[in-house]
Amino acid sequence: MPSTTRPVLQIHIGSTRPNRIAPAFTDWFAQVAEQHATFEIEVIDLAEVGLPLLDEPNHPRLRQYTRQHTRDWSATVDRADAFVMVTPEYNYGYSAVTKNALDYLCHEWADKAVGFVSYGGVGAGTRAVQQLKQVVTTLRMVPVLESVNIPFAMHKVTAEGKAETDAGLDQAAVLMLDELARLTRKLRPAAV
Repeated sequence: MPSTTRPVLQIHIGSTRPNRIAPAFTDWFAQVAEQHATFEIEVIDLAEVGLPLLDEPNHPRLRQYTRQHTRDWSATVDRADAFVMVTPEYNYGYSAVTKNALDYLCHEWADKAVGFVSYGGVGAGTRAVQQLKQVVTTLRMVPVLESVNIPFAMHKVTAEGKAETDAGLDQAAVLMLDELARLTRKLRPAAV
């Protein structure tokens, strides 16, 4: 019998800087994802999660967590069926908070599709995504080819903190959601 619930797509905000613009692009993407109507949407703000630098004494593959914040993070990631990481590009790479969040866990990430909304200057965050792909594949996540890359991002956020997108970015978001849905059906059939 088919499931009556939709798979859970977590959208992770990968910036914790003061005056960050990641929430503007996250809000926009979450609205597109809601309209897509394939997933239940959860927005996870790594600034609110507030993980300290990795402080577990045991390797994550053992799942022998000693800290409550790790157990909470494990439960959060475990309930997801797919991910979208909203990532800035810092010095040709991705943020330390994203790396730390990934490194805390192992099994909870595995066999789940992941997409990227990246932003930056002329490079649109694409160099950060290329580095992230190396890490997520090691965690047995499956990155989709389709992505949303936002160049000159500072000029695409209003004074009120809203993203100013265009038809091209909207279309890229839908294409990425289509592929995330396709892969999730294959990787997590019990969730769909």
